[in-house]
Amino acid sequence: MHKQLVVDKISGILGATDDTYEDKLTQMLDSASRIFISGAGRSKLVGNFFAMRLMHGGYDVSVVGEIVTPSIKKGDLLIIISGSGETEQLIAYTKKAKQIGAKIVLISAKSDSSIGDLADTVLQIGKAEQYAKVKGMPMGTVFELSTLFFLEATISHIIHEKGIEEEVMRSRHANLE
Repeated sequence: MHKQLVVDKISGILGATDDTYEDKLTQMLDSASRIFISGAGRSKLVGNFFAMRLMHGGYDVSVVGEIVTPSIKKGDLLIIISGSGETEQLIAYTKKAKQIGAKIVLISAKSDSSIGDLADTVLQIGKAEQYAKVKGMPMGTVFELSTLFFLEATISHIIHEKGIEEEVMRSRHANLE
């Protein structure tokens, strides 16, 4: 019963998400010198998933906050994942990246927010009214899982469009495990 609840909710949200987002995000990724990804809490974990797959796909990607993350520069892309678009730390990152001249994309449950006002592009996952409380999917779960699926679909789009073979991706995978 609960498995179907989760599948149905995510399917509904992804069905209400703009079909052009995969192409838009891919174009932004391809035009960036480097890619930086940030989020807070579970949204950061979703960003980590995405960063890993982008690296496997051959992109120069860093996760904000890691000790080896370089400084962002003009020509880079900052991807912020935030359901609310109002997380203070992420607002600060966005302001700094904008000041430097990096492009910014917000992936959010809301089209209007403080980060959205600063971003070059806002990708709203689903519609705001779809995020009403869902019993069994508390505290942002609907946004986080829907965003994870959206970003995995974007990776699928990228590897299909670019013809990236799994063996090539595997060759980039960590081997000190």
